[in-house]
Amino acid sequence: MPAREITFLGTASQVPTRHRNHNGIFVRWDTLGILIDPGEGTQRQLLLAGIAATQITHILITHFHGDHCLGLAALSQRISLDRVPHPVEVIYPASGQVFFERLRYASIYKEQATLVPKPLQLPPESPAGPLLATEVPGARVRIWARPLHHRVECFGYRIEEADSVRMLPDKLAELGVRGANIKKLQTDGQLQLGERLIELAEVSVPRPGQKLAVVMDTRPCATAVQLAQGVDVLISEATFTREHAQEAHDYAHMTAEQAAQIAVQAQARQLVLTHFSQRYPSTAGHVAEAAAIFPQVVAAEDFARVPVPPRKE
Repeated sequence: MPAREITFLGTASQVPTRHRNHNGIFVRWDTLGILIDPGEGTQRQLLLAGIAATQITHILITHFHGDHCLGLAALSQRISLDRVPHPVEVIYPASGQVFFERLRYASIYKEQATLVPKPLQLPPESPAGPLLATEVPGARVRIWARPLHHRVECFGYRIEEADSVRMLPDKLAELGVRGANIKKLQTDGQLQLGERLIELAEVSVPRPGQKLAVVMDTRPCATAVQLAQGVDVLISEATFTREHAQEAHDYAHMTAEQAAQIAVQAQARQLVLTHFSQRYPSTAGHVAEAAAIFPQVVAAEDFARVPVPPRKE
């Protein structure tokens, strides 16, 4: 089983269908379990997908329209019912604080776990760079956020692993670097071994960190491209196809074609479309429309599992 994998728990937009639940995405990233936009019914979808509440370490809410957050009420209680042993961070727009509180305490239950609210507050002026939503030092992972262009305050998210290097055993052996000196070389960037000063670059090659972006309800915008810049996987809403482009604009959503254009501009490696309007019985049109611009595209289905592509060296 891949250590980094995306499970789609729901792929509908505002109205669920017989085959598509409200939105919901679970990202397994090594020891992290990142649940994004738990719409109504997400608790049951997790059960059917074989994902336990104890696997959830973070919950990311892009905005507080119901199809992206109504499942938080049930999940808050389930996390306590299962006595999840670790704190679960919940990251969401600060402007929706009242809705977060209503969902967290929607009915009577005994709190037996720790939810850590982390509201995202935009500075008075638009930020020059992304907002750091959270950092996981042991996992060398940061989660960034940027505002999108929806009818209400909405954030997109970027999960980003720090860049590192891959040590070359043959080069280490050739230069006689072994044991604790390998760690010292990695930490300090150089190592004095006798009369020889060894630089880290001599015995390693760059190992770019993997990256994933989630761009939900929005019109096309510059911040969506920034979130997706160079990612291994871009998960993007594609509520409509191009014949409904005006409706997409009016309701602050995107077409599959527009999602593909963002993937091209951002030089993403793979595009996964989701958040489909109930008017489309098939997503074949979405895929064809996007693939004409960005061939590395798939349309998500409920319970589809998409592995993060192998690391680029």
